[in-house]
Amino acid sequence: MGFIDVIKAKAKADKKTIVLPESEDRRTYEAAAQILKEGLADIIIVGSEEAVKKGGEGLDLTGVKVVDPATSDKTAAYIDKLVELRQKKGMTPEQAKDILLNQYLYYGVMMVKMGDADGMVSGACHSTADTLRPCLQILKTKPGTKLVSAFFLMEVPNCEFGENGTFVFADCGLNQNPNPEELAAIAASSAESFKALVGAEPRVAFLSHSSMGSAKHADIDKVVEAVKIAKEQNPDVMMDGELQLDAAIVPSVGASKAPNSPVAGKANVLVFPDLDAGNIGYKLVQRLAKAEAYGPVTQGIAAPVNDLSRGCSAEDIVGVVAITAVQCQMQ
Repeated sequence: MGFIDVIKAKAKADKKTIVLPESEDRRTYEAAAQILKEGLADIIIVGSEEAVKKGGEGLDLTGVKVVDPATSDKTAAYIDKLVELRQKKGMTPEQAKDILLNQYLYYGVMMVKMGDADGMVSGACHSTADTLRPCLQILKTKPGTKLVSAFFLMEVPNCEFGENGTFVFADCGLNQNPNPEELAAIAASSAESFKALVGAEPRVAFLSHSSMGSAKHADIDKVVEAVKIAKEQNPDVMMDGELQLDAAIVPSVGASKAPNSPVAGKANVLVFPDLDAGNIGYKLVQRLAKAEAYGPVTQGIAAPVNDLSRGCSAEDIVGVVAITAVQCQMQ
């Protein structure tokens, strides 16, 4: 049974309510139909009855709850709450009403905030910034979290590396050029996410173009410092670096380049030095190795809200909804 099949089984065992606010995108409806068919979650779509009927034409959406902000009896309470949350930023009732009636991502986040949904998935036709902005404004960060970050759960077919071909790649969606403290925080969160979702012990590799001092550069120094911080803060988690990609995941190369490392050659959590490397890395694996890439999954927000790549398929949305539902179970 593959990773996503395990996640789907977990989601089915304790169904959660997930809101999909992108009612303008056909993929939302295709995913919703599949989610309902598989029994993975209860689904709310934000939009008018007319728009949803048109967008879901030809699909069986029996069981979908449609919430129209213009007519919902919950909207007034959402407006009041948004004003309360953002009054220090000058939010007025008129502004809050305009935002909630016209920006469905904000409405979806308010549903999560008010307990009318357990989680939200968005990003098929919105940028990561647009998806995360309302989350950070309304839901805030998870207590004890130093940094909100994003990872991809990669499932590589016919792969003996990682955890039977399953990896967490981070940060591939949010933090542009993390400093050592931020890189260490990303690693800690990613290890926790890997253990929670995959159910195996994380082995975290901090990636670089150098392995254990084989090259010298300020970029390498950043990674070395991040490893030091991460190990001090997470003594019970297997972490090491800096490691080149092959030294991190290929046993023979790891034994050659980092013979004393507990991680080299068997890493399953890959921490990239910056967003460029992470984004390029996950897309190379997705396209060339025909891997399933689920995400970007966010970590560090007070409630489960996950982003999507704008190039995602309906099947990708189904997978991220299942992951989000399992995150909701963990809350």
